[in-house]
Amino acid sequence: MAVSQDISPQRSGLGGFLTWGLFWLALTVVGAAVFFREGIDELLRAWSVPEYSHGPLIPILSLLLFLRHLKYVPVNTGPVTDRWPGVALMVVALAFALGGKMIEIGDIVAYGLILWVGAVLLISFGWRTGRQFWPAVLHLVYMLPLPGAVYYGVSIHLQGISSELGVWFLHLLRVPVFLEGNIIDLGTYKLHVAEACSGLRYLFPILSFSYIFAVLYQGPMWHKALLLIAAAPITILLNSVRIAVAGVIVQHWGVDWVEGFTHFFEGWVIFLSAVGVLFLLAWALTNLRRPRVGLVEALDLDTTGLGTQALRIRLVRPSAALITAAVLTLGLVAAWQALPQRAHVIVDRDPFATFPVRMGEWRSGPAQRLEADVERILGADDYYSVNLFHPEAAAPVDFFLVWYRDQMRGGVHSPEVCLPGGGWEIAELEQVDMTERFGGGQKFTLNRAIIQQGLQRQMVYYWFEQQGARTASGLEAKMQLMIGKLTNGRNDSGMVRLITPILADETAAAAEARLQAVLPEVLEPMPRFFPPI
Repeated sequence: MAVSQDISPQRSGLGGFLTWGLFWLALTVVGAAVFFREGIDELLRAWSVPEYSHGPLIPILSLLLFLRHLKYVPVNTGPVTDRWPGVALMVVALAFALGGKMIEIGDIVAYGLILWVGAVLLISFGWRTGRQFWPAVLHLVYMLPLPGAVYYGVSIHLQGISSELGVWFLHLLRVPVFLEGNIIDLGTYKLHVAEACSGLRYLFPILSFSYIFAVLYQGPMWHKALLLIAAAPITILLNSVRIAVAGVIVQHWGVDWVEGFTHFFEGWVIFLSAVGVLFLLAWALTNLRRPRVGLVEALDLDTTGLGTQALRIRLVRPSAALITAAVLTLGLVAAWQALPQRAHVIVDRDPFATFPVRMGEWRSGPAQRLEADVERILGADDYYSVNLFHPEAAAPVDFFLVWYRDQMRGGVHSPEVCLPGGGWEIAELEQVDMTERFGGGQKFTLNRAIIQQGLQRQMVYYWFEQQGARTASGLEAKMQLMIGKLTNGRNDSGMVRLITPILADETAAAAEARLQAVLPEVLEPMPRFFPPI
């Protein structure tokens, strides 16, 4: 690493390569590896998922971007007086990690790790020089997993777009097909556009590639922005072609042909095709300015001298800022290890299987099991699905409960995400304050939705059960969870959902009256299954 020198080098053995500067840098790195361990573990878990399997390549590519940029930064042998902004950023990075460790969310610790990398560069080079390397640091964002709510929201959205475009392509090919949500009905077979086929598996690595294309592109800034933005529509379009091809294969040869190796092979074809389209787009943009430019010349792909730049790490000097960073990091490691670790609170609750089968005049039908794939995606520690009947009610009420022992590991999938995946369109959605009528002295808000599929309509109530608090807001539920983790050590959370059909001969208000009639009955035993604080 090339570093401005303000302290004379004090050499040790191994041909003068080992210096006091490298010693303090190594201490900082070792301390960070220990302190950010939860974030690193979270990254390793995420990278085992197909959507993030490109993750291990991101730090390598970021390093190459940094070394490439370093070629244009001369060695500065003069004094450096602007290292301390790097120490300030180091404090912020460590604070991020500390907060994530306290509430046991590894993603937050991982976010802090990226800030830590930027801080090390600012300390090493100083503010004026170090800030030039922001493209390499920012690229590290692509190795992080998306928050669960964002992931499922984006996934469902991409499923919808891919399904509609895929069906459009099938119509062009004169294949008879009908789309119901994300289910492509081919008559003999039904092809489900599952999460793995939503485009995310290709979108994340292709976004990373488009970022590198934008950095290496030799042209104006608006061309770079176009390359970066183009990744998403290119991926979605090609994934729609992939779905259409799968539909044609299913139509002529059966569903088994799109599984196994064929499914995997199609994925790589789409990925490489998207990268090829990005290359062509970069070449086309370059030729708008300079005709007859070659495909390779559109990007700065010169990799000579990167090894020489890597050897500049021996120029690291033991500045006061670097020593401060090392001492601060190691001090926090020691302090954290000395703190008594809070044990996980085991919640004493009744399983949903013991939920009352009679509540006033309402009675429940037999409990229903979810399909294996749905159950796997839900990932709940306990769930309960039944229909509730009343002798005077015109229709039953679908009653669904879900509970997670450790919400920090993902947790509740909002019906806003799940229902569209099952083919239901959300026609209306609003938050309703039920505190006065059903709150029992505590704040109670829920989501009221009308969903429709063709001519069918249904009324939906749902809310998040958060250790005695009932809220319609997923964000508020998450914040309450974090506060609860700090105050009482609990990670558990859940959700309640009620659905009833809006019959052809009744109004939405009449259907909602059923939900309001059953609501106090299901709320009464709820504390047994969602224990309050």
